[in-house]
Amino acid sequence: MDERNPLKLESQLCFPLYACSKEIIKLYKPFLDKLDLTYTQYITMMVMWEYKTITAHELGEKLYLDSGTLTPMLKKLESKGFIERSRSKRDERNLDVTITEAGIKLRDKAVEVPSRLSQCLPLDADKALELYKSLNELLALLKK
Repeated sequence: MDERNPLKLESQLCFPLYACSKEIIKLYKPFLDKLDLTYTQYITMMVMWEYKTITAHELGEKLYLDSGTLTPMLKKLESKGFIERSRSKRDERNLDVTITEAGIKLRDKAVEVPSRLSQCLPLDADKALELYKSLNELLALLKK
């Protein structure tokens, strides 16, 4: 990083994070195209496979998505038959998101995506784990 010129692109920590994120998402595309999912839909389905039912608010918090991004994406997943949205019986102000049978079956097709993607990354397992830990540490600090 060039500390003498703070406005140079090379001086910004955010830029390599942003660029790497874009490049990694690009690597996912051929695998996710076969599932008819975008990356954001894929990470949403990962949460759904784990939780089965979750409020839209909780889902947005887990994925760091605001309602302006989350709502249209959930509508799209619902139109594909992977989730259902309904008013919460506990609190009608909340929207529950529930995985459908088709969404559960989609998991069987998606299970190979992480291993296939890792084969595309030019990092060995130790470096990937180190990077993962560093990024999660940074994320935890930013959440405070």
